[in-house]
Amino acid sequence: MIIFELSCGRGHRFEGWFASGEEFARQQRCSLVSCPVCDDAHIERLPSARVSVPKGLARDNAPPAQPTEERDDTGNAAIGLPAEAIAKLREIVRNTENVGRRFPEEARRIHYQETPARAIRGQASRDEARALTEEGIDFASLPPFLTGDTH
Repeated sequence: MIIFELSCGRGHRFEGWFASGEEFARQQRCSLVSCPVCDDAHIERLPSARVSVPKGLARDNAPPAQPTEERDDTGNAAIGLPAEAIAKLREIVRNTENVGRRFPEEARRIHYQETPARAIRGQASRDEARALTEEGIDFASLPPFLTGDTH
């Protein structure tokens, strides 16, 4: 797994996790990479400060620090996050109601106070997500290692 620093056409910066540089390029060509803030698909890779130094070149000959790699039940890697952060994020997700494909409908009902507010998660297509954003409904996409059903 490789982590790239990315930016959309509107200047929002975020990280993207990919199996390889080639996989990022493929997903970018197919417009599968989009900004989690504004859903813009015009994404650029930014220079990254993450540098790997081979053992023999390390100043004190100590092995390079390895990122935390946790795997969820589906085998998805959560690289670079401390185990405590992963555990806390999973706890937050566990305390949400999975409404599945009804997410856009339920998010609207909560936003327009047609139903009591509650923490929900689910799926929305790119068009549905864009419509929610245009209506001023706040939501965030979850990274793949958190989206497995935790109930």
